[in-house]
Amino acid sequence: MKVEDVMTGEVVAVPPGASLKQAAQLLVERRISGVPVVDGENHVLGVLSEADVLAKETAVKVEARLVGEAMSAPAPTIERDREVSAAAALMLDRGVNRLPVVDEGELVGIVTRADLVRAFVRSDAQIRDEVVADRVGLDRRSVKIEVDAGEVTLGGRLDSRADAYLLETLVAAVPGVVGVHSKLTWSDDDAEC
Repeated sequence: MKVEDVMTGEVVAVPPGASLKQAAQLLVERRISGVPVVDGENHVLGVLSEADVLAKETAVKVEARLVGEAMSAPAPTIERDREVSAAAALMLDRGVNRLPVVDEGELVGIVTRADLVRAFVRSDAQIRDEVVADRVGLDRRSVKIEVDAGEVTLGGRLDSRADAYLLETLVAAVPGVVGVHSKLTWSDDDAEC
């Protein structure tokens, strides 16, 4: 699943010259916890979050009057065609709750931790459809896929142990998969994985 599948496309953004007070009011009115800060060409310069506003209140950024003075920069961003697992890893690594989504450097959306959690809570049918679609290069008749409560069971025969390992790894990365059980065998060695 790609970031563009779960992101919010109509994203609220502010320029760095906006007043901090106006931006805080926007956060409250829209019931959002942060906004991307963009230049005139819609390139992401940073992010203004509730934490940045609170820093102003606690005298950490006491002199800040404008968004550009209070924002966190540079902001980590992610491309719209990246996997949601990459977005989750980046959020955890950077300790952020949201990522501006870019396409050729321009802001096209935003993805939040809540968006990623919603992607994880998918039906077994949706998970199975994605697993089937992602089996590039595999003979679709050679692998049986069952999904129950997010647990994927793979069965069938592949050409090699490497193919089996690759398939298990790819399936484990699909959002919503909580476990992978392999009953795969392969031609170069009749043992199971």
